[in-house]
Amino acid sequence: MPRKRGQRGLDIHEMTKVQQAQGILQELGMPSKQSNNRSALTLLALLDLPPDAPWSQAFEPLKGVTEVMEFIAKHYGKKYAPNTRETIRRETLHQFVQAGLVEINPDDPKRPTNSPKVVYKVNNAAVQLFRTFGTYEWSERLSLYLAKAPKLREQYAQAREIHKLPVTLALGESIELSPGGQNELIKLVVEQFCSMFTPGGDVLYLGDAGKKWIIFRTEKFSELGVQVDTHGKMPDVVVHHIEKDWLVLIEAVTSHGPVNPKRRAELRELFKGSRAGLVYVTAFMDRRSMSKYLPEISWETEVWVAEDPTHLIHFNGVRFLGPYESKEATG
Repeated sequence: MPRKRGQRGLDIHEMTKVQQAQGILQELGMPSKQSNNRSALTLLALLDLPPDAPWSQAFEPLKGVTEVMEFIAKHYGKKYAPNTRETIRRETLHQFVQAGLVEINPDDPKRPTNSPKVVYKVNNAAVQLFRTFGTYEWSERLSLYLAKAPKLREQYAQAREIHKLPVTLALGESIELSPGGQNELIKLVVEQFCSMFTPGGDVLYLGDAGKKWIIFRTEKFSELGVQVDTHGKMPDVVVHHIEKDWLVLIEAVTSHGPVNPKRRAELRELFKGSRAGLVYVTAFMDRRSMSKYLPEISWETEVWVAEDPTHLIHFNGVRFLGPYESKEATG
């Protein structure tokens, strides 16, 4: 077989497996950050390819980020620090998914993107291509793959869209949230809590596990005297109760904590310029979830439980579902 050369001018048989993986990513048109050493190692881990394995043995197992890091450490001697997990996810895997090279949660598309059980898999068409690397078939198969890549990206994007959660806002506008987890509760907050306790309210901010700022009405915040610090940790939902001129700050709790005294102080500071009164609400899916956090919940706040959607639990104070001036707050 004639000796083939990679993009670096090296004989591919003299290149390390990592260099070969980088060359492949470059030929697929991936940007520099997605064809660097980290991304090449991530691809090899997803393909289950140690240094001495031929490309013909490329495989497509399901792996989470931790498993990817463990494979890299075991077979390539590169031990990434635990905080590198997010870098691999945000700067390599996210782009691999966008490019249609990798699928996320193919075993359970409804799994939330922030779940610790999230898994990734190289798509089968790419695996079939990689198995021909270094052979006479490679160039032709690469051309065919690249010609189909836009359709593959569209196909996987449509598959993800199917499982999104439709949410209808008070004014009839419809948005879509990523599936599963906390977003299931956020949907209930918008469609049930808001319709019951802030009728006709305007959702000014809504966070999403997959896209943090899915709704962010900066002009409306400005009209209310609020200059939102984008570096501050926003609540999950912010609603302007127009009739009463309240700004209702809602935390939907599935894995993170409720509006405790510390969080209440943070929110008060974040929205300190508001001319509308601030109301703090913690939402839970059920009473069992709420019971774990009861000792933490701040006074002068409200609690809403989705399984009893027509009721509120008020934590002390002289009002029921209303704002408190700072001097009145004891939490």
